[in-house]
Amino acid sequence: MLTSSVLQMAIVWYLTERTGSSAVLSFATLIGYLPQAVLGTFIGVYIDRYNKKRIMIYADLFIAAASLLLVIVGMFGEIPIWLIFIVLFVRSIGAAFHYPALQAVTPCIVPKEHLTKYAGYAQSFESISMVASPAIAAALFTIWSLNTIILLDVFGALIAVGLIAMVKLSFDQGEVSEEQTKEEIGMLKEVKEGITILRRSKGMTALLTISALYAIIYFPIGTLYPLITMKYFGGSFADSSVVEIVFSIGMLAGSLSLGIFGDKINKRLAIVGSILIYGIGVILTGLLPTNGLYVFMGLSAIMGISVPFYTGVETAIIQSRIEEAYLGRILALSGSLTTITMPIGLVLSGIFSDLLGIQNWFLLLGCITVILAVVAMTIPSFRHCTEYEEAVEN
Repeated sequence: MLTSSVLQMAIVWYLTERTGSSAVLSFATLIGYLPQAVLGTFIGVYIDRYNKKRIMIYADLFIAAASLLLVIVGMFGEIPIWLIFIVLFVRSIGAAFHYPALQAVTPCIVPKEHLTKYAGYAQSFESISMVASPAIAAALFTIWSLNTIILLDVFGALIAVGLIAMVKLSFDQGEVSEEQTKEEIGMLKEVKEGITILRRSKGMTALLTISALYAIIYFPIGTLYPLITMKYFGGSFADSSVVEIVFSIGMLAGSLSLGIFGDKINKRLAIVGSILIYGIGVILTGLLPTNGLYVFMGLSAIMGISVPFYTGVETAIIQSRIEEAYLGRILALSGSLTTITMPIGLVLSGIFSDLLGIQNWFLLLGCITVILAVVAMTIPSFRHCTEYEEAVEN
C-alpha cells in the first residue's frame, strides 16, 4: 500500500513535469479507475468462486509485472506517456481483483462483532500511507528516476506476496464445492444471482444507493482541494501539500477512533453523522473569505476525521449482512457503483466550478451533502439495515 502510494504521487509529478496539462492528469485518473468500474461486478463472481488467497497473490504479481515493464523501458530512455497510461490501466485491472478479494477474506478471519473495529485499524494503515507517501515521494523524486521508484513498488508487491503466501487460511482449499465448480454456471447468471441476494437483504440497496450518490460529491471535492487552496485562498504548492497531509492525519485519527470504539457505536448514526459533518465542513469552506486558508486547513482535518466513520462502517455492514459465498460479488458491485459515479462528479465539477466559482461550487456541494445525510436518516430500509447489523453484533 505504501509503495503503491509513493509510486502514484511520483507518476502525478512526472506527468505534471512532462506535460503541465490538467487534462492529462484527469485522463490518467480516469483510466486508472475505469477497469474497476467496468469489470467489478463480473470479477466478483470469480472472487466468490475461486480461492481468494491465490487471487490476491496473482493480482499482486500481475501488477508488479506491469510495473516492471516501465522499469525496463526506463532503463533505455524516457518513459512514453502512452505507456504510462497502458500500465495504469493494467494495474487497475489487478487492483479490481485484489481489493474485493481482500474485503471478502476479512469476515473469514475477523469475528463479525469486531468487523467495524477492524475496519478502523485497517483504514489507519491506509491513512498512515497517505500521510507518509507525499513526503517519501518528494524525497525520492529529487534523487531517483521514475523507473527506480517503480522498481521500489515492484519490491513492495513481492514482499506482500511472500507474506500472504506464508499465511495459512482456513479456506485455502477454496470456498466453492467441487460439484458447483464442475457446473458450467453462466457468468451473467451468477451476476444476476448476486444482485438478487443484494435486493433480498433489506436495506442494502438503500446503503449502496447512498454510497453511489455520496461518491458523486465526495470524490470531486477531494480533487478540487489543490484548486481552491491555490486559486481561491492564494496558497502555494507547499500549502496544498499541507492541506492533503492534514486531511490524511484527520483520517488517521478517525480510523484509530473507529478501531477503538467501533464495537460500541451506532452504525446508522455513524454513517449519517460522517456525511453530515463532511457536508458542513464543505459549506463552511465555501463561506470562507480569501484569507481563510488556515481555517480551511483546520476544516480539512475535521472532514478527514469523519471519513472513516462512513467508509469503514459501510464495509463492515456489508461484510456482516451478506453470505460469504456472495460477498465478493456484492463488494465488487459496491466498488463498481462508487467508481462509475466518480467520473460523473468530476465532469460536473469541471463544468460548474468554472461557471459558479470554486467557492460557490463548494457551498452548493456542501448543501447537497447535508441534504443527502438528512434523506439517509429518514429512509426506513436503511434504518433496518443498520439496526440488523447492530443486532448481529449483540
